[in-house]
Amino acid sequence: MVMESAPEKLKLLLGVLALQCCLAGFHIVSRAALNMGISKIVFTVYRNCIALALLIPFAYFLEKKNRPPLTFSLLAQLFFLAFCGITCNQGFYLLGLHYLSPTYASAIQNTVPAITFALAASLRLEQVNINKRYGMAKVIGTVVSVGGATVITLYKGTPLMNFKSSHILGANTVSQNVVLNWSVGCLFLLGNCIAWSGWMVLQTPVLKKYPARLSMLALTLAFGLVQFLAIAAFWENDIGKWRLHSGEELFTILYAGLVASGVALSLQIWCIDRGGALFTAIFQPVQTVMVAIMAAVILGDLLYTGGIIGAVLIVIGLYLVLWGKNEEKKSNSNQPDLSRHLLSEESSRPTTVTSDVP
Repeated sequence: MVMESAPEKLKLLLGVLALQCCLAGFHIVSRAALNMGISKIVFTVYRNCIALALLIPFAYFLEKKNRPPLTFSLLAQLFFLAFCGITCNQGFYLLGLHYLSPTYASAIQNTVPAITFALAASLRLEQVNINKRYGMAKVIGTVVSVGGATVITLYKGTPLMNFKSSHILGANTVSQNVVLNWSVGCLFLLGNCIAWSGWMVLQTPVLKKYPARLSMLALTLAFGLVQFLAIAAFWENDIGKWRLHSGEELFTILYAGLVASGVALSLQIWCIDRGGALFTAIFQPVQTVMVAIMAAVILGDLLYTGGIIGAVLIVIGLYLVLWGKNEEKKSNSNQPDLSRHLLSEESSRPTTVTSDVP
């Protein structure tokens, strides 16, 4: 969408930057929650409860007249979507974040557009035309993004810089509570990205049968919550772990539920409506820069050469995929445009709602 005036362009730019800042903050508070000893399952259950409570009124009233009837087949598909987009997505994210810096968690998540393209192409939901420049750009971008993630996973490198943490949000416990395992963390984060991408690809055919998007998201969140509660019945049955012991713990959960799921989702919808999905998506790497600064200052995280090299490759691959999608859209308006789904993770992680961004 072409903006009509400079003030409107500035408003859109500030909106996109605010969106990325909200999502960057989610990475920090999620890691802080782990540093403070909050259970991963407890964190996701409370977060999704808040997100679901926020979403249900909007889904009910805004889609009351155009919500199709539910069938057993549709419920089964929504249950599987929840397993992919909520349970696996958020679970792998927190498992990866346990072993890895939030900076590299954010960097690896920039592979989602490339992985989404690869999954969509394998399911024949996306056309691959290597005879065209845009087709080759998407393929090369996917390879470069995956290569960057591989570099981060296999090559840690030497530390570049370090800041003293400000000793807030549990930052002073990061060294004692978490023993970082670089490769394991990267593999979990790649699992998070694959689950996130799978959720975006698989929801497309579901939306054709059930076009009430907010209601679909609410049902997916509800099923995801049920799945996490089932896991909690076996792995987190100590009632003491469900109690919050400080204002900082409460803040991290409220931020994840209200800001990452509520404010960020609203900003995302507004930005895509005003500027388009592509314009919103190209600012994703800004989030990684924000996370790096916040993590260094607040949590005292280190930056490593391997992570920087991999992150640069991922961003290059991201822009190649987005450029290819944009050129393809110009060339043929009938081609499926997956770029509109690039940031839908906050509805799941976040989900992001997200998703977790995740």
